[in-house]
Amino acid sequence: HLSCVTTRLQRYAPMSAGVIDGEAIAEAIRGEIKVAVDRMKEATGSVPGLATVLVGEGGDSQTYVRMKRRQAEACGFHDIDRTLPASITEEELIEVVAELNARDDVDGILVQLPLPSHIDERRVLEHVSPAKDVDGFHPLNAGLLCSRPRAGEQRQGFVACTPMGCIELLDRTGVEIAGKHAVVLG
Repeated sequence: HLSCVTTRLQRYAPMSAGVIDGEAIAEAIRGEIKVAVDRMKEATGSVPGLATVLVGEGGDSQTYVRMKRRQAEACGFHDIDRTLPASITEEELIEVVAELNARDDVDGILVQLPLPSHIDERRVLEHVSPAKDVDGFHPLNAGLLCSRPRAGEQRQGFVACTPMGCIELLDRTGVEIAGKHAVVLG
């Protein structure tokens, strides 16, 4: 459960804080996504596809991927599951990623970390197409997180979930963040 706590410091004044109801905002966002997916399906006959790649049987990773798949399905996404044995080689995993990159019905790829120790995570993540890297871990997307779009331009690529989620929570609650200090708990 994620709570973002924002604080405003004023010179010689006590600190004020507010708690943001992340669960309520998340539910509203999921509802908005479901409506958009339904409209997309009506207009095009297709829906977004999310591919999840899980290597091995780590309990926390399995739970996280299961939750993401369940939420994506509830929003109307097409689910592509790639649960692979921990013994898979790095090259075999890169081949799975390449296959998902090439599929037209896959709009996003989530490679669950950590990967087994015999696999170079960075190398695998570099093979995920930046246009399908929903975690924002590809070096191109990570770099875009640190840059500002030009005036009038939309941000390109995916942004890492946690910072983007925090900004979305603040935007939806009307918190002006310029000049503020923030603490993320949870």
